Amino acid sequence: MNPLENPVAFGAPGIESRWTSSAKEGVGTAYHTSCRLWFTLSHGIVNEIYYPHVDQPNTRDFQFLVSDGETFCHEEKRDLNHLIEYPERDCVFYRLTNSEPGGRYRLVKHILTDPHRSVLLVDTKVEVLDESLQGKLRVYALLAPHIAGCGAGNSAWCSEIGATKLIRAQREDVHLIMACSTGFARRSVGYVGFSDGWQDLMSNFKMDWEFRTAERGNIALTGEVHLPDNGEFTIAIACGRSYQSAAAKLFQSLADPFQLHREAYVRQWQRAVVNPKFDFSGDTSDGGGMYRLSRCVLLAHEDKVFQGALVASMSIPWGETKSDNDLGGYHLVWTRDLVQSATALLATGQTGTPLRALIWLAAIQRPDGSFPQNSWIDGTAYWSVLQLDQIAAPILLAWRLHEQDALGLFDPGVMIMRAAAHLILQGPVTSQERWEENAGYSPSTLATVIAGLICAGEYCKERGQTTLADFIFAYADWLAAHVEEWTVTTRGDLVPGFPRHYVRINPTDPNAPDTHADPNTTLIQVANGGGLHPARNVVGGDFLHLVRFGIRDLNDPIVRDSIEVIDRVLKHDLPQGPGWRRYNHDGYGQAEDGGAFDGTGVGRCWPILTGERGHYELAAGRDPKPFIASMENFANQGGMISEQLWDADNLPDGGMKPGCPTGAAMPLCWSHAEYVSLVRSRHDGVCFDRVEPAFRRYVLNPVQSRYEIWSLRHPLRRVSRGKIFRIILAAEATIVWSTDEWAQTNESDTRHESKLNLWFADFPTAEWPHGSVFMFTLFWKRDQRWEGRTWRVDIF
Repeated sequence: MNPLENPVAFGAPGIESRWTSSAKEGVGTAYHTSCRLWFTLSHGIVNEIYYPHVDQPNTRDFQFLVSDGETFCHEEKRDLNHLIEYPERDCVFYRLTNSEPGGRYRLVKHILTDPHRSVLLVDTKVEVLDESLQGKLRVYALLAPHIAGCGAGNSAWCSEIGATKLIRAQREDVHLIMACSTGFARRSVGYVGFSDGWQDLMSNFKMDWEFRTAERGNIALTGEVHLPDNGEFTIAIACGRSYQSAAAKLFQSLADPFQLHREAYVRQWQRAVVNPKFDFSGDTSDGGGMYRLSRCVLLAHEDKVFQGALVASMSIPWGETKSDNDLGGYHLVWTRDLVQSATALLATGQTGTPLRALIWLAAIQRPDGSFPQNSWIDGTAYWSVLQLDQIAAPILLAWRLHEQDALGLFDPGVMIMRAAAHLILQGPVTSQERWEENAGYSPSTLATVIAGLICAGEYCKERGQTTLADFIFAYADWLAAHVEEWTVTTRGDLVPGFPRHYVRINPTDPNAPDTHADPNTTLIQVANGGGLHPARNVVGGDFLHLVRFGIRDLNDPIVRDSIEVIDRVLKHDLPQGPGWRRYNHDGYGQAEDGGAFDGTGVGRCWPILTGERGHYELAAGRDPKPFIASMENFANQGGMISEQLWDADNLPDGGMKPGCPTGAAMPLCWSHAEYVSLVRSRHDGVCFDRVEPAFRRYVLNPVQSRYEIWSLRHPLRRVSRGKIFRIILAAEATIVWSTDEWAQTNESDTRHESKLNLWFADFPTAEWPHGSVFMFTLFWKRDQRWEGRTWRVDIF
């Protein structure tokens, strides 16, 4: 088809769009908030460009095609050898060198964003090393827009402003414009798989098509670079809310030399992150390089409009297999991951971002005290399952900021009380544990909740609210007293000689929980095709949180036995160091043949678990530096740490190597945060996450629980005589009760704990005989109605 006869590209709407690999080697953005554009790198090229927020990708990838016009056309990401380097310390500024395998030429690219505008700048030098190619090489910029998070429904045009030739794309109210500092000799827009530049060039190594319009489809933009004698040029890609605003940014960026942008970009980052007081290079194995980079990686994931919102990763796990139907990827905010990132930054001496994160969390907290399972950066919930650890985590962040005297004038008291009340009303059974797969009694969730409630109680105690503090402490003590009952089996079959150990989770229906679920007999349906198994024979390292937060002694015999079990069942000795899987029968991970996870697979080793084990080793008085070194070695060439690592035999055809990243999320902020926290913990000689009031209360001078606690969500069926039986409700009620089968009826009004907006009543069971039965019903005062059912609690 002759573009001069028909300037509209053929093949609409193009093939079905896909995202790109999650295997990022770099992420970047200017530190200044006036630049609202982020980028990712892998395989020697730019992948996603995020704008105007860190949760909205607008491209699949941007790369160069290189041709001699006669015998070859090379694609950067597939045909060239890649090297990624950091020309400056403490800065996410990159030099990518992509070399032709025969050594005939190479492209050297320096990549950053305009320090003050939403413009990506790729400063490029083409070095021709084979004399026979002098004057013959042609370089083509190829960009695949996926604007506003969608590969379908994009439109593109060739346009001009003055003498400058542009290529632009649009979807909804996001506009993207690409230009070259030396100009484009040819331009074309087309539909992917039919009329795009890749199809054109690969057919005869020449750019024959020059289509000016491709609307409402999966499109690609192609521009032949006007290559000067010195081989140097800069590609600029600007984003804006209108064509005019994007164009203005683009021209303003190109008006200044790249070197000026580089100096300002580097200066911003180094001014923000360099703090000699928190230089822990001596606690690393690489001179502090990974520590400094991880700090930058975490900071780069913060949004610049909704400040304090840090997404989990600028990636989509196994993105090459994902279509527009996968809206979220990992560029969403998980409260858990956000608190992990903010806490790690606090460990590096950063206080601004952690405080902004806490305030952002307070702003999205629901009236009932809960937080979304995950959300977009504007606070709009994406998934909606209740995870108790994510309700407790913000309390921990508030406490740590308080301990660092870094709250400024912000008072998190209301947020803390709302979250604490929610935990008390909804616990101890979580609808999902930290892996977001199963409901029940989870050791890591219970540890996080107990630690959070202890922080909440201490916060009240410091303000003279001793009665409120004691109320919260009582619930935390009750949880701590039952951890083993709920989460330890005495009949485990996994390792001979070790029948007693923590289980991964003791499952139960969160809407109608078995309040006395027996971990010896319950069955767990493992997600992602993992099958049905006795809960006593599914283990994970989640119990380590009990030691990390200071809930259990590291020398507790059950902890030590559980360590033995998970080491025999989950540990893999990788070339880079030890790794652990989340739990046995895990199905979330790369397939056996190296293929992408498609709903089933094999859960592989997670670097964060190596870090968590390092924290345990530190608590045990051993040097965690080998675990620090392992996490450094797990990183890829660009220093990014993955969500998962390949832990099976080498698969050269599948691209899988032992101890190297799989197709899961990379970088995962949680992985970098765990690494940073471990480095700080080694420096301090104690776990940075340890909650000292909890450690004093449960390890140094153990407190015994005086209560058994009943709630509508967790209605106990039996309590031990001698405990105070406490009923906690969300509204005022009269409790009508009997201990003699209603021969005599008693009434007790509930009392109000106003700061928590909870109502409760206490019953001293020591006054009742063994074997008695406490029966009761509720009359709700506000609604003037009876509950309509009677509960029975056996006293034993």
